[in-house]
Amino acid sequence: MPKIELARVSAEYGFEASDENGHTVRMDTSPESGGQNYGVRPMQMLLMGLGGCSAIDVISILKKQRQEVLDYRMVINGDREPGVEPSLWENINIEFHLKGNIDEDKAKRAVELSIGKYCSVAATLEKAGAELNWQVFIHPADTTL
Repeated sequence: MPKIELARVSAEYGFEASDENGHTVRMDTSPESGGQNYGVRPMQMLLMGLGGCSAIDVISILKKQRQEVLDYRMVINGDREPGVEPSLWENINIEFHLKGNIDEDKAKRAVELSIGKYCSVAATLEKAGAELNWQVFIHPADTTL
């Protein structure tokens, strides 16, 4: 079972969380809520986790299909429920930007498999009521992401 430890390390709301391997993440609340901008907001970390989870899936699937992914970038935006506590993610839009000699249909299928089948973070967010929308952009090998 994974173990996470969290400790306050900066002002009122600046926390550092670490896993059993020593990897750390800094968290804080917004300055409007009394934070000091010390770290990522916890709800933003959910979107980061979605990105990491799906990226690992997509790269793995494309690698098995012998697609040459030279670079990879994602842009994730979300809207939360207005005026309620807790304020859950309602809509999440994900852009997958892949650079290289990549078949667009294979890339779209890899994303579909990740979001719809393999990514546990996506499944968790969807079970909480979030709608996940995505787009795939293939960029030529001679461009910069």
